[in-house]
Amino acid sequence: MKKVLIFTASTGGGHNQAAKSLAAQFKLYGYEVIIVDILKLSNRVMEKLFVEGYELLSSSLPIVYRGLYKYSNKKSVNNTLSKYIYRIFKRKIYKYIKDIKPDLIVGTHAFIVNIVSGLKQKKRIYMPFISIVTDFKAHSSYYGENVDAYITGSQYTNIGMIDKGIEAEKLYSYGIPIRQDFLNSTSKLEIDDKKEFTLLLMGGSMGIMAIEEVLEGLVNCENHLKLIVVCGNNKALYNRIKSKYNQSYHNKKIVIYGFTNEIPKLMELSDILISKPGGVTVSEAIAKKLPILIPYMLPGQEEENAEFLSDAGIAMMVEDIDELRKIINNFVNHPKTLEKMKDRMNEVAQHYSVDRIIQLGEKLIEKYEIMYDFERAE
Repeated sequence: MKKVLIFTASTGGGHNQAAKSLAAQFKLYGYEVIIVDILKLSNRVMEKLFVEGYELLSSSLPIVYRGLYKYSNKKSVNNTLSKYIYRIFKRKIYKYIKDIKPDLIVGTHAFIVNIVSGLKQKKRIYMPFISIVTDFKAHSSYYGENVDAYITGSQYTNIGMIDKGIEAEKLYSYGIPIRQDFLNSTSKLEIDDKKEFTLLLMGGSMGIMAIEEVLEGLVNCENHLKLIVVCGNNKALYNRIKSKYNQSYHNKKIVIYGFTNEIPKLMELSDILISKPGGVTVSEAIAKKLPILIPYMLPGQEEENAEFLSDAGIAMMVEDIDELRKIINNFVNHPKTLEKMKDRMNEVAQHYSVDRIIQLGEKLIEKYEIMYDFERAE
């Protein structure tokens, strides 16, 4: 049985979701899969520094985080930072790889790129390496000389990486890995009873606080609406919204969820997604042809995602609540606008396939085996 080692890191939920989606599909193909959070291979202080530092800066100090993100995106600065990350993690990563002896390594976080790339360059490990770019514009920390293939979310991502010197033949826009449920259609019978214009309001796995402000604006829209609110793991947010809004409020029907695995079905039931533009959430919406409104976002990579989505005509950035109400009323009254956005999403999603990622991995494993046999023969 071939082994796949998937490295992730818990800075935001998207990297882990992509890792789990890939693992599930590799297992269906008969692979043994091991997922490792590289931050857990460091000491607890270092893990806490990275995870809590990311959460604090991105949510509470966005101006600082934005500045650090842009500063670290410079090649010279990133090279220095990459060396430090390499020194921190290389020994434990190397030991883990040697113990597991995988046939293929996959990374769903930029942190792992220079570590694996460096170990390959020094000829300490010999196996193919695929890097998953979990946003629509690749930060310079994703760039490594010894990456065999990059999986991206769009041709837009590829163009930006080619401009930075990555060979085009290494880039595959198969989509950020998402659960197979998002690539399948829900039974028509399950959505036949849909009558109201439906909005799906989300804020990531932790359910950011801005949801409350947006929801307050939505209940004051003039049209009849169904509002599906997903609070994620934020129990305090769930309880506040639940106590304030009954199932029916004004002329709105409101359904409130905490954490749920029913997002694929909820997306098919909805006409618009209102969310922050995390790479995985956006990919799920694109696969479901669900137009996106973006009234809030984290700094750095999500701002860049929003820029891509807006330029591609598959999402709209919203400045304030009054504008949000106007946009929704316009969509209700002019549904053809939504259809155009869905058509553009279909253009982006046409190459999305987790199966293609698995098949690419198989080809790379075979290529390395042939190269290894050839070298031994010499």
